Amino acid sequence: MPPLLQIKNLSVDFSSESGVVHALKNVSFEIGAGESVAVVGESGSGKTVTSLSVLKLLPPSAKITSGRVLFSDNHSSSDLISISERDMRSIRGNKISMIFQEPMSSLNPVKTCGSQVAEAIIWHQHLSKQEAFQKTVELFEKVKIPDPRSAFHRYPHELSGGQKQRVMIAMAVSCNPHLLIADEPTTALDVTVQKSIIALLKELQDDLGMSILYITHDLGLVKEIADRVVVMYRGAIIESGNTREIFQNPKENYTKALLSCHPGPEYKGKLLPVISDFMQDTETAKIKIKEELKSIISNSIKTGTVLLKVEDLVVKFPLKKDLFGRPTREFVAVDHVSFEVKKGETVGLVGESGCGKTTLGRTLLRLQEPSSGKILFDDKDLLKLSADKLRRLRKDIQIIFQDPYGSLNPRITIGSAIKEPMAIHRIESTDRQRKDKTVALLERVGLRADQFDRYPHEFSGGQRQRICIARAIALNPEFIVCDESVSALDVSVQAQVLNLLTELKQEFGFTNIFISHDLSVVHYISDRILVMRKGRIVESGEADDVFFRPQDPYTKELIEAIPGMNF
Repeated sequence: MPPLLQIKNLSVDFSSESGVVHALKNVSFEIGAGESVAVVGESGSGKTVTSLSVLKLLPPSAKITSGRVLFSDNHSSSDLISISERDMRSIRGNKISMIFQEPMSSLNPVKTCGSQVAEAIIWHQHLSKQEAFQKTVELFEKVKIPDPRSAFHRYPHELSGGQKQRVMIAMAVSCNPHLLIADEPTTALDVTVQKSIIALLKELQDDLGMSILYITHDLGLVKEIADRVVVMYRGAIIESGNTREIFQNPKENYTKALLSCHPGPEYKGKLLPVISDFMQDTETAKIKIKEELKSIISNSIKTGTVLLKVEDLVVKFPLKKDLFGRPTREFVAVDHVSFEVKKGETVGLVGESGCGKTTLGRTLLRLQEPSSGKILFDDKDLLKLSADKLRRLRKDIQIIFQDPYGSLNPRITIGSAIKEPMAIHRIESTDRQRKDKTVALLERVGLRADQFDRYPHEFSGGQRQRICIARAIALNPEFIVCDESVSALDVSVQAQVLNLLTELKQEFGFTNIFISHDLSVVHYISDRILVMRKGRIVESGEADDVFFRPQDPYTKELIEAIPGMNF
């Protein structure tokens, strides 16, 4: 039996106004029947381009310059690159399926989640609408979507980021594919759901004899699920082999860097190593990596002064209304939450997808109105401020949103996006001064001055997150809410952004709440941790106490579910 999928000498170029970019350079590897292969590498290394080439989903600016993609099905083999689009449609979503990286942009916003999954089932399996409905509900149950029958009739914007990702997974496995391409399948999911999704994918793989191609930056996930690992760097494969062998004895400096950039407990209070530290193959660099990582004197300014105080906060969403518009059924997203944040402190907020983390963060900025409770910022009750006073206070309270692409206007250059808030709040007296400050901020977050006039789509995910960070600190805020600000980044870029946030905090002295589903990241960056479940705070304390000595069974469950924490 030939391998299920063989990629042979695949090269892909992208054409742009600035020239030709060689995205893939003679990439070759194969996947056997029932095998799990993980492709890892930095953002921009060519991982996703490789997966999109298999399904012929590359954009018009891309051109396959060489190579073949052979897919074997029922003892016959075909080159997916040369077959017709009609033949490809019978394979795509049926024999080869894909879980896309960004569920927010992959789901149709004007169709219910269930109808989108049912549509694929009806198209490929020729079932009736009722049969497709029943199978969709069963799939939603399998991927742990709460209240699956209700979720069938809900639109994407009514689900959390993690729940949308689970809808995508249900859609991908709905037709029992021979090969499942999973592009960052657990990026938006908290650790407990990650664990259940990994178990689900393994179970489906065993039941169906399915092969899986994982595209991921999560090396903990790779260690648990992959039989083999392919490491990509700048469009080429630099190392591949058995998973155990790659983790225990990596040959290339780049692979060593990927394994070391994860924010494990040993890096608490230090700057994380980054790719450039390892790529300098000198004895000095090795000593720096092992022994002389730059220490941070203190993660917080221990003033003891309370900047933010939340008292008995409740946020409810109406699920059903009567004839007069009054809610008859409500969902309590934040349930009588109380806590304090001191000046200069970083407080981590963790919990499962849908537990109310993001709702709480948005409510603190009054982007979502609460049902009851108090929010005191610097002794001012935010809920009693007039619209004008609240607008003036906005410059002191900022947020870095979960989806950097969605939070940037695609029609506005990134320089204008950073400069605009300064003009609104009259920071600096002239437009020239504001532009100079914007350029300085771009350089401070690791971008270049000549990128001022570029648009959001021209940057990678990690670069867009840096732009959002620059925009957030442009007004010199006292308080920043970081909502899953590193969850979608690969480990190397994640390390750079975490280092940047740590350095900027030392430089600007802001206070922040760091929302994430990744407990290892929260432990690394936080002074204190709040653990949230079903709208309530179930545990809080110093970061080390919560991480190493958890008291609540739910916190213990979260920590035990961290994939591959100990490399």
